[in-house]
Amino acid sequence: MKISNLENIRIHPTAEVYTTKIGEGTMVWQFAVILPDAVLGKDCNVNAHVFIENKVTIGDRVTIKSGVYLWDGLTVESDVMIGPNVTFTNDKYPRSKNKNYQQLDTILREGCSIGAGSILLAGLEVGSFAMVAAGALVTKSVPNHALVLGNPAKIVGWVGYDGVPMKQTNGLWIDSNENSWKVIDGKLSKQ
Repeated sequence: MKISNLENIRIHPTAEVYTTKIGEGTMVWQFAVILPDAVLGKDCNVNAHVFIENKVTIGDRVTIKSGVYLWDGLTVESDVMIGPNVTFTNDKYPRSKNKNYQQLDTILREGCSIGAGSILLAGLEVGSFAMVAAGALVTKSVPNHALVLGNPAKIVGWVGYDGVPMKQTNGLWIDSNENSWKVIDGKLSKQ
């Protein structure tokens, strides 16, 4: 049954929205499909041709660009940007009609950005305010504020809260607000 009585939510008439768990101010565009148990926060923007499966939780102010499929086991925290045609997986060893598959959960932490056309393998965490470059193949978890790119994706730098790459000076990383950061054991720490 298609849900049509949600208030303060804009749903395009061609979208198939079966959940009632959608926060105020959220917009769902053309030909999106959202299954009954999915949860979406406030002020989200779900673009055209997006599919959201049942066991998916999405925070507030999340943007999901066109051509993205969110599979069971994905948690998207608030203020996340998912670029067009990003691919997620939730099964390390997929087989057709495998009823005993082992679902691996993926978490996108607050404020991270996932670039267009990137691929994220199952069971990973992308840290808060991290940035995955367009076309990256992410095979392992990404720390907070890391900038990763390539195949497989590797850390090539660090980004601030605003997504602007930091500059390295005298062993420290400096963000666009002139805050100093240091890498300790592969993680960024504000000084």
